[in-house]
Amino acid sequence: MDSCVRVGGPTVEWAVVGSDIGPLLLAATGEGLVTVVFHADGAVRERAVEGLAGRLGAEPVEDATGRLAEPIRMLEAYFAGDLHEFRLPLDWSLTGGFTRQVLRELATTVPYGTVVGYGELARRVGRPDGAQAVGAAMGANPLPVVVPCHRVVESDGGLGGFGGGLETKRRLLELEGVLPQPLF
Repeated sequence: MDSCVRVGGPTVEWAVVGSDIGPLLLAATGEGLVTVVFHADGAVRERAVEGLAGRLGAEPVEDATGRLAEPIRMLEAYFAGDLHEFRLPLDWSLTGGFTRQVLRELATTVPYGTVVGYGELARRVGRPDGAQAVGAAMGANPLPVVVPCHRVVESDGGLGGFGGGLETKRRLLELEGVLPQPLF
């Protein structure tokens, strides 16, 4: 299902695609991918589109131009185990300040198949006492999977939190070979 949200002329395209972790809503502006939303069935999809409309001052319209073709192809390749790095233009307009700084650091310095602790990521952005703030930034990530907040874990080896649910985080880390797959 493809649709667009019009933002005073420019559009924000969105589509819901299936994945190994359930339906994902993707949205892109002319600048790039702007959001990925987990569990995008029914009400979640409607809230996400309304949220985009509200945050970006947009009205939904039907008229997809194919802006999401490459992000969809890359996500399919990622879930097939064939893609280890997303090379997509990203639109950071749904985040700012410290959150944007942390997410950009994460996107550029924590590669596929690795993890980083909340505290370590805080140190990398100059806030050595900011582990909880990093956790809040992860929770506010508008681009999960592509900006891999699932790779941020607790220093004691615990998974920590995850907006898509801990089972989703576990499955993404299993896909990347960080965690063993369950026996059952």
